[in-house]
Amino acid sequence: MTVRDLLKVSTGNMWRMKFRASLTIAGVLIAIAAFVSMLSFGAGNQEYLENQFNKLGLFTTIQVFQKNNENGADTVQPAVLDKAAIERLTAIPGVNLVYPYDPFTVKVKYGDSLIDSKAQALPSSATQTKLFSTLTAGVAFTSDSAKQAIVSTDLIKQLGIASPESAIGKSLLVSVHVSTIDSGLAHILNDKGVSEYERLRRIHLDSLLQREYRGRVLRTEANEVVKRFINGFLNARSLVSDTLIICGVRQSARYARLHIEPLIIPFRTALRFNSSGFSANPTELMSILSSGSLFSAGNDMSGMTFREVTIDFDPKVSYKSINDSVEAMGYRTFSFAAEFEEIQKAFFYFDLALGVIGLIALVTASLGIVNTMVMSVNERKREIGILKSLGADEQEIRWLFLVESGVIGVLGTTGGILFGWGITRIVSAVAQAYMKRQGIPAIDLFSLPWWLIGIALAVGIGVSVVAGFYPAARASRVDPVAALRNE
Repeated sequence: MTVRDLLKVSTGNMWRMKFRASLTIAGVLIAIAAFVSMLSFGAGNQEYLENQFNKLGLFTTIQVFQKNNENGADTVQPAVLDKAAIERLTAIPGVNLVYPYDPFTVKVKYGDSLIDSKAQALPSSATQTKLFSTLTAGVAFTSDSAKQAIVSTDLIKQLGIASPESAIGKSLLVSVHVSTIDSGLAHILNDKGVSEYERLRRIHLDSLLQREYRGRVLRTEANEVVKRFINGFLNARSLVSDTLIICGVRQSARYARLHIEPLIIPFRTALRFNSSGFSANPTELMSILSSGSLFSAGNDMSGMTFREVTIDFDPKVSYKSINDSVEAMGYRTFSFAAEFEEIQKAFFYFDLALGVIGLIALVTASLGIVNTMVMSVNERKREIGILKSLGADEQEIRWLFLVESGVIGVLGTTGGILFGWGITRIVSAVAQAYMKRQGIPAIDLFSLPWWLIGIALAVGIGVSVVAGFYPAARASRVDPVAALRNE
């Protein structure tokens, strides 16, 4: 028999037993629909993450940190992230740009709104990278010294600005309270109305010849000088403020590893806030003291150290080579490309678990195929006997039933793919409507890539054909003489 004959006989038998065949096809359809919809959820989430990583340029971004001294004070001092370190990192082959991350706390005033926020300085060249170039509204800085700012969507909501488009051109008063060396020194000379001259007058000069008295006076005065300096440095802070024009609005960073503050200021403009003094944070003060940059000039970056710097590199260069070069310099790194590889592994096991659940349903449906085909063999013994008496051999009889189970698989799998995709569209629409009501950006959680369609077709048809092997073998062994005699 030809393939056409096999298909004609198989479909004709299914049409005669259409109710039973429909139930069998429905079992395969439901199993494939479950298989497709579950794997579609995993594929959709992976595709969304990959698109976000591509959109933000994270595959070509590496964060660099100073190593922690975990082995005690006797070990070699960890390499610091300063201006010289940035120059060395920039010289690595394949690196396009290196810029620091140095956040600071500010007060932002717009109209009657006054809020505390975080700001960071950014060179204008960094705004050309994927990470910062995607703006909801407006444009990037015109220069490193421009009196402009890029703000997040969350920040404009807190300030009461209606939309990103309406925020462009608005003026923000940005201010920060800083501690200065001058205020600390001034309090040494005069603190709470008591001058250093008055304190010196209280010392008995004739008693200074006595060693015990002289040591007590020195300790007392040294402690007093330190106390006065710290009191003036931390409590007599001065206000530094500037008016900045909103030039761009970007989507707020939702990814925990992305260190992007709500307010981004041009690098040279931000120096005015940083170089005027220091924050009252004791950790920052100790860092400044240990780096020896307490008395550095305000616009001198040579003594500045940074907690983190970001590397933007050529996408044609392997992130592993950049990572190895940076770590060889004595720094810690975090690569988004490496993290995505770990995420892909997690998705693989997630998809595997979902696929196993779908396969269980499909195996259950295959039992229905076996039952249907076995019943068909019993009911069609006379037909099998006639075919064999007309010259059909066992192999042709076997192929007849295998084709019939394959047709069931094709119809059930095709319908299951369409039905499963329809289910995901309904669930996705409901989920997106909920996200919009909650003020969350609506995303599509499902995807049906070509590879998933191919797998579903291969698995659905393959399982159906395998399920037909036993009934086909049973049919091929039917004795034509006995079949015709019984009839």
